[in-house]
Amino acid sequence: MKKKRLIILPHDVSIITGKSIRASQRLLKDIHFVLGKLPHQPVSIQEFADYMGLEVEEVMRVVD
Repeated sequence: MKKKRLIILPHDVSIITGKSIRASQRLLKDIHFVLGKLPHQPVSIQEFADYMGLEVEEVMRVVD
């Protein structure tokens, strides 16, 4: 059985949005701030999909 990730990485965001890695890092930082997460808490795929208005299944297809 293939393991599924819960956390989205800047590289994944770059592929999904077509933005550079640095722009993807900034986007994740913005999401992190809006959600009020602590520095050690990562952004989940679900949170990213909700913020961007995407379906989780679509995001998971790209991440896998």
